[in-house]
Amino acid sequence: MLVRIVRMTFQPDKLADFHAIFDRSKAHIRAFPGNHHLELLRDPENPAVRMTYSLWESADALEAYRQSELFRTTWAATKVLFAEKAVAFSGEKLEEVS
Repeated sequence: MLVRIVRMTFQPDKLADFHAIFDRSKAHIRAFPGNHHLELLRDPENPAVRMTYSLWESADALEAYRQSELFRTTWAATKVLFAEKAVAFSGEKLEEVS
């Protein structure tokens, strides 16, 4: 399982635009082959920061999504709203403690 976290800092007046984009695309992202989970998080210290937390079957599944038209159109509409460059991290899940 691959964990993907993307941290995005938005122009404060563009947050509503981002939420509209996310609302339109979240079900499609979640239904994308290989996606097992999708969350949207807010930084409690910085109200202009949002993060996505997603779980993917594999690095190949994430890459297939990143090469898809869904990603290209969603990302193109999202990145113009940024106040600074997004930061993304991927990690392979080794262990989960419940």
